[in-house]
Amino acid sequence: MGFRRALPWVTVRSMSVASATRSRVRDDLTRIVHRRLTLPELARDIRRPLHRAVPFDGVCLLTLDPATLLPTGEFVEGGLPPSDRARMTEIELGEPDFNKFSALAGAPTPAASLSAATSGDLERSTRQREVRRPNGFADELRATLRGPTGSWGTLTLLRGTSSPDFTDTEVRYVASLAPTLSEGIRRTMLHTDAASHEPSSDTGFMVLTADDAVEMANHAAEAWIADLSPADRGSSPLPVAVRAIAAQTRRIDAGDGSGVLSSARVHTRRGHWLVIRGSIVGENRVAVLIEPARPSELATAIVDTYGFTERERRITELVAHGLSTKAIAERLHIAPYTVQDHLKAVFDKSGTSSRGELIARLFFDHQALRLGPHSQDT
Repeated sequence: MGFRRALPWVTVRSMSVASATRSRVRDDLTRIVHRRLTLPELARDIRRPLHRAVPFDGVCLLTLDPATLLPTGEFVEGGLPPSDRARMTEIELGEPDFNKFSALAGAPTPAASLSAATSGDLERSTRQREVRRPNGFADELRATLRGPTGSWGTLTLLRGTSSPDFTDTEVRYVASLAPTLSEGIRRTMLHTDAASHEPSSDTGFMVLTADDAVEMANHAAEAWIADLSPADRGSSPLPVAVRAIAAQTRRIDAGDGSGVLSSARVHTRRGHWLVIRGSIVGENRVAVLIEPARPSELATAIVDTYGFTERERRITELVAHGLSTKAIAERLHIAPYTVQDHLKAVFDKSGTSSRGELIARLFFDHQALRLGPHSQDT
């Protein structure tokens, strides 16, 4: 009561309106992420309600491989031009800077503004000096979209030089949305229909120069690049997944990549799972391999996408081998009712309602042969 009296009525009313707007936007975003959307549709549909709660001049949504945190796809509106995105990838993966997505992924709060991180001196940031300011941008709000099943993407909101800095309230609000938006990205990978698009089994091979120009590429690489790129790619650069692999490969070669791998699992716009790998083949030249995920790699991707626990994965594998509830319980040394509880969780996560539907979803929709490398428990 005393707090309200200490503030002008119009200020209290403005705070109340802003709070109500944020609440409605949260509800709108929750409804959006539960639709059957592709990634471009998700990026488009979340933009308008998010702008009502946290105004911005540009937005960039990246998808990540949750196992490596390497970017696998990007959707930009009102943001940096394609010619500058390669440099952003280099800075993100290979150079020191503020609010890097990998740091936010492990931070207590997965979002931060550049103005707060630099104490108001944006020029301390490499990406601000080299890329963002020359394109007319000032403050940015970054978030790594992490949820219970991992970090599936990142969100960057941009403001121009004539716009105010992001507030702490806005940062906290976007951070609170991270699990919802992460779930939205994860769900798009479950809803992409690849049945009508028979994937190639060919391995793509390409060599990139120091500035990521394509020195050579076989036909398979060109085909996979097309599937990794937006339908309206125009004169866009290489897909962000390829740029990220190249940057990560150079980082490892320079001795700054201890404990990291130069590979990533990528879900294409046609619904296929690929694995992209990189290796140094000359002075700062990178060879990139693009190939369909092998059964074990595909199985891991499916487990991550559905958010199965290790026990749920093992039970699903045994169901696929035709074991009954009693047999599974005996194999895993648990009670039959515990098996049923795990199966219910598996059905809920995979959107199925029976054993037959579950196996059809996993083995036909995703073309997987098995869910894991183990044929029996030790």
